[in-house]
Amino acid sequence: MKIAVVGATGLVGSEMLKVLEEQGFGTSDYEIIVAASEKSVGKTIDFAGRQLIVVSVEEAIKMKPDYALFSAGASTSKKYAPMFSAEGTVVIDNSSAWRKEEGVPLVVPEVNIDTVKPENKIIANPNCSTIQMVLAISELHRKYKIKRLVISTYQSVTGTGMKAIQQLESEERHDANYEKVYPYAIHRNLFPHGGDFQADGYTSEEQKLVDETRKILNDYSIGITATVVRVPVVGGHSESVNIEFANDFEMADVVELLKATKGVEVLDDIENNVYPMPIYAHGKNEVFVGRIRRDFSNANSLNLWVVADNIRKGAATNAVQIMQELIKKQ
Repeated sequence: MKIAVVGATGLVGSEMLKVLEEQGFGTSDYEIIVAASEKSVGKTIDFAGRQLIVVSVEEAIKMKPDYALFSAGASTSKKYAPMFSAEGTVVIDNSSAWRKEEGVPLVVPEVNIDTVKPENKIIANPNCSTIQMVLAISELHRKYKIKRLVISTYQSVTGTGMKAIQQLESEERHDANYEKVYPYAIHRNLFPHGGDFQADGYTSEEQKLVDETRKILNDYSIGITATVVRVPVVGGHSESVNIEFANDFEMADVVELLKATKGVEVLDDIENNVYPMPIYAHGKNEVFVGRIRRDFSNANSLNLWVVADNIRKGAATNAVQIMQELIKKQ
């Protein structure tokens, strides 16, 4: 089986290779193709004890991989994903290019892998903040039906990319020689600005939480509002999620349902100060949920604190898991 990673030298692409190796794709049963922009062609990447030579995206298309994991930006995905799919390759794309496209499944595998049909050659990976929240609330929605979500996110600089990490690290060192990717300093600061501002005052990152959550849960009746905050953190994204259900619930049942949700780990022992944090989630594939408590200000309402490594489950791991489920179906 041939598997291509497009954007293999980037932050998420590098993590995809790590996840592939961890999940057993480093054996001789699999040919791993690493593709990137022209400036990276010819470089080598260490994978499973061997050196892989970076090829151009055009060369990767000619090699006709079975699957292509994309993390190279929306414009690259729009240009090259159809070229791969024309060769019979199943593309799993991590950019925003295809998420809202009619007929393109938007997939969190534990939640809606059944939406992928044999004819789907392009599959969209949701936004990182959407993935972790939807996984945490999916079973609660099935049982109690969500009416409204109020979301506040505290998003790691890793969600912006390597240059954002470099900005944070440079500011920590008081080194003024760096490329500024944020409008303000991020060290010892935070700002309510993720993505681009829209005409209605919301940002593109906030709008993704609205549109993608409804599509994945296949319920466009859910009222959703969000505020995205960028914080000086590297380990992962955190979210405060307030949920109003159509039906009432017992707190013990909610906790048990969360514990039974595949891919979710409950960390909720307030007597011992146990709750999810980015420093704990970093490098892990699970979504962590804690601070589980009833909202006494509104009927049938609940508060959750949800944390995950946005480069792992929020991007690379989710894409690899989609591919694994499709391989199982074959």
